[in-house]
Amino acid sequence: MLPLNYFLFLQIILFLFITPGTPRIVIISYSMNYGVQKCIWTALGDITANFIQATLVIFVLGSFFVDNPNFLNIFKWVGIAYLLYLAYDIYNSRPKDINSTNITSKSFFSFFKDGFLVAGTSPKAWMFFPLIFPQFIDFNSNYVVQFIILITTYVVLDFLSLIAYAVLARKLIVWIKANPKVINTISACVLILIAIIIAFIQKY
Repeated sequence: MLPLNYFLFLQIILFLFITPGTPRIVIISYSMNYGVQKCIWTALGDITANFIQATLVIFVLGSFFVDNPNFLNIFKWVGIAYLLYLAYDIYNSRPKDINSTNITSKSFFSFFKDGFLVAGTSPKAWMFFPLIFPQFIDFNSNYVVQFIILITTYVVLDFLSLIAYAVLARKLIVWIKANPKVINTISACVLILIAIIIAFIQKY
């Protein structure tokens, strides 16, 4: 049995994944600095955080965040601080030569952690899963199976879209390697702008 309005759910999440939000900005920068293979770990961190968020919402928290917006504010400011840190880190990093065989000192766990924290501290994610995700589940039926279908669809498409961004960004390096700081500067500025917008506009 498919969840309620499954194809509408598909349309919503595909729109979210096509839109270049914070995780995709990070993936683009990491792809150009470290290569697509390292971005796989960042993407895995992202979908791991989303899986935990969805599981907590459906089976543990329920409407907790709706009734206690102060906790969303905590996630908001933690997320802002981490976005600013990432902006600084990306701005100061140097894109790796596409023919280079040097191994970066940044560990696989570090890539995974960055993806996990960016997704895990995102206020938008904590609003999506409590407010939108449950609307596609019929809790009077076998909601566990419906949850598995929805979250599997979500994480698979999210992962594929992140890797697609990484591959596209890696190809673009051929045209921008003459100006290696351009993408880093743009990405850092976008992350700072997102942090400012979240700080002043996102209210709970």
